[in-house]
Amino acid sequence: MLGSPVVPYCRATRRTVWTNIVLAPVEYILIGFPDNDFTGGITPAIAELIESGVVRIIDLVFISKAKDGSVTILEWDDSPVASVWADIEGESDGFLADEDVRDAAEGLDPNSSALLIVWEDLWAARLGAEIAASGGVLLHGERIPREVVAEILTDIEIRQGERR
Repeated sequence: MLGSPVVPYCRATRRTVWTNIVLAPVEYILIGFPDNDFTGGITPAIAELIESGVVRIIDLVFISKAKDGSVTILEWDDSPVASVWADIEGESDGFLADEDVRDAAEGLDPNSSALLIVWEDLWAARLGAEIAASGGVLLHGERIPREVVAEILTDIEIRQGERR
């Protein structure tokens, strides 16, 4: 694993200066729970990713939309979500702007909820550092939805079966 980068601190503004820092890729995921049926069952899987050094939580927000369309937003250290996330290490210090959270909430159906997570993909830290060190730049990347991958793999299997 890469050593921790030196993060410069500007005494004049009393702020950390986040330039020339090699970060692993940062992404967000929005996980929906129809019928507001969030049980916290995914917590152990997320904790395992963190403990194994695969990801680092940067921000996490729970969004719930009632049947009448009213929205409740809870940071991970707010009750009642806090008890579910008590064993999860990470930050929750406002990386997500209010507008980001409102946009996510707007897309929810009434009587549903979602977990909005921003994490750093630590598994890719070394690759990111090597890309930068070699003068490379990432031009584009996108997560392919699971359903699309399953469909493509099924089609490949069918075509291979037809060739036999």
